[in-house]
Amino acid sequence: MRRMRGFTLLEVVVALAILSIAMLAAVKGISEHVGNTAYLKERSFAHWVAMNKVAELQLAADWPGVGMLKGSEAMGGAEWHWEVSVSETPNPEIRRLDVKVMPEAHHDQTLDTLIAYVGKPG
Repeated sequence: MRRMRGFTLLEVVVALAILSIAMLAAVKGISEHVGNTAYLKERSFAHWVAMNKVAELQLAADWPGVGMLKGSEAMGGAEWHWEVSVSETPNPEIRRLDVKVMPEAHHDQTLDTLIAYVGKPG
């Protein structure tokens, strides 16, 4: 009499368990990658908003006064809220700009901070 060769039920269950663990790890890795990509996209847009604001203040004919400037700007199909803190430096001809950019929906979540300096127009 010939003996039938094949997989036992236990071997099939163990193989399926190993396969399901591998698939769960792959799905988790992909979802984290997608989440990181979206976060990096938001951070990039926020940084561009900050750089644009610094460039505007550096090219403006008026020297920014000491204090706080606030506003919003559209970039990448979203609205971004920015705050610029203008402060004095030891050199009276130069002012420090601290720019913070937040998504319009979450004003408490700073996505980018940029420090720059602007000289007195002469």
